[in-house]
Amino acid sequence: MEAKLVEALPRDSGWQFEPKWDGFRCLAFKAGDEVELRAKSGKPLTRFFPEMVEAVRALPAGRVVLDGELAIAVGGQLSFDALQARLHPAESRVRKLSQEQPAMLILFDCLMAPDGDRLVEQPLSLRRPALEFFYREFAPLPHFRLSPSSNEIEEAQTWLERVGPFLDGVVAKRLDGSYQPGARAMLKVKRMRTADCVVGGFRYLADRPEVGSLLLGLYGGDGRLDHVGYTSTISDEERPALTRRLEALVEAPGFTGSAPGGPSRWSNGRSAEWKPLRTELVVEVRYDHVSGDRFRHGTKLLRWRPDKLPSQCGMDQLHGEARPSELIKRMIEAG
Repeated sequence: MEAKLVEALPRDSGWQFEPKWDGFRCLAFKAGDEVELRAKSGKPLTRFFPEMVEAVRALPAGRVVLDGELAIAVGGQLSFDALQARLHPAESRVRKLSQEQPAMLILFDCLMAPDGDRLVEQPLSLRRPALEFFYREFAPLPHFRLSPSSNEIEEAQTWLERVGPFLDGVVAKRLDGSYQPGARAMLKVKRMRTADCVVGGFRYLADRPEVGSLLLGLYGGDGRLDHVGYTSTISDEERPALTRRLEALVEAPGFTGSAPGGPSRWSNGRSAEWKPLRTELVVEVRYDHVSGDRFRHGTKLLRWRPDKLPSQCGMDQLHGEARPSELIKRMIEAG
């Protein structure tokens, strides 16, 4: 079951609110000694998290199906980079990481109870107590956690205001709703943040010589401009004039620190070629997550900032909120 992105939490009655964790969504299946972990896309995660396979296999339940979020805590914080490092082809590397930085499964739904009862068609008001019972009786630390929940919007709003960079927002689920695989039957609200970035380069569209995306940079403590992400929210109406403006500023090197590589596998056909620019232009963008001093997703262009000097665009904008919330501390330390 997936979530639809909305601007605000629902204020009518009948909702349950939960933190939206910053990890890998995971369905865990157990039937006897057979265990399978699957991502939201349906792709298998089993070989990348051997410690979780063993933890699920060890559960004193013949059959169970759980929905949750795979997460890894590093230094008292959830680390998405540590999760990504697991997606490695070498089994020896995966095994080593599973011992050094073991994962946990943050549980938020139970689709088949340990007694074999199918709960998919049951309302959340019955599935949640079943999950809480399962957690108390069957799912020991350190590999399992129970995600908090609340029916009070005030508490959910507090989570949303304090998520920092380690939670993905807040999810709202209907208490009378069944589990609907593949449907966007939940609501999610993300806390979006903004940053002022230098435009250090741009890429053309794949099918014509007009700007497709702006490449964004921030200055690190060493004074070098590092590539931190991109924005492609450019309207067709403004592309011709913006292309001419950018082409007049083409000048190497653009980025003096880490530079853009080729397009990622998720780039939907963006051209691999990029043009460096004189560092004169500043834009304000909206983003949701930072991972490894980079915007994890594409950003939304909010406005141009002719009033801001490029030298004022520092990496400290991203580090200001880099602290774990109390919710995460409790999750990691106390379960």
